[in-house]
Amino acid sequence: MGFSMLGSSWSFRLSPNMSPSETPKLTERDPIFLKMRFGHPIRALKNRALKCRSVMSEDFVERSSPSEVKKELEICFDLIRRLGRGIVYLGSARVPPNHSHYLQAQELSRDAANLLDCTTWSGAGPGLMDAVTKGALEAEKPVGGIKIEKEAGEWTASKFHPYLPPQKYHTCRFFSARKHGLVDAAIRNNVSDRTAVIALPGGIGTLDEMFEILALIQLKRIGSVLPVPFIVMNYDSFYSKLFEFIESCENLGTVSKGEVSALWKVCNNNFEALTYLAEFYELPYASTKPETELRKTAHG
Repeated sequence: MGFSMLGSSWSFRLSPNMSPSETPKLTERDPIFLKMRFGHPIRALKNRALKCRSVMSEDFVERSSPSEVKKELEICFDLIRRLGRGIVYLGSARVPPNHSHYLQAQELSRDAANLLDCTTWSGAGPGLMDAVTKGALEAEKPVGGIKIEKEAGEWTASKFHPYLPPQKYHTCRFFSARKHGLVDAAIRNNVSDRTAVIALPGGIGTLDEMFEILALIQLKRIGSVLPVPFIVMNYDSFYSKLFEFIESCENLGTVSKGEVSALWKVCNNNFEALTYLAEFYELPYASTKPETELRKTAHG
């Protein structure tokens, strides 16, 4: 009998040819020692189960059947049907309200909601998600949110949004349901639909959502009859290193030349984004005020 230790978990390998001298020494202080019963097969403990046991939050409830995910999907789809599709914002939940990106995102949300006259959708969390929620409310346009129980690296103390009415959002347990819901909120099946996906600065979760949606657009599997504008907000050159990486992929041949740039529109400021949306939907847009002046006006 032999054993190996992977990370913090133990796994066993039965080796009938191993001599007693090769058997690892265990002391009574080893928890595994208490589990051993020589003369009987030793059942391996699953690494995954042991690891999950050590990192699992007390608030975590394991999914017991696929029907639970399906139920969440149905709730998200019903919420979107009630509030209407529109602009879906992706972005960091960690950016504080006094950050310039927060203020820019709030202004963008307000002006874009007025321009497209549509519902504003987000993850309904803190940070930039809160900024776009407030911006749309300033425009007095519909707001919807699909929350997740875990945001910004910590389990939320409550499933409830601090100021949105409960009929305006849903809190998901499963990321898959939330992602499907956010994608559905942006698809266009009629020429009268005005939707978009706008990626604000963010981290791992934002990049995950960005590239999943881009892959759906690329493979024509997003479920939208009509094209959906996808905008990347490159505030303060935030995503410039990402663009350099994509260029490296093109040079290596893992991505075709111009393949990614054809899927999205990179904008350095709100004016560029709003101008692009106006051109995409053939709408008038004439604001030429510098964003710094707009921020001063909005926040005194």
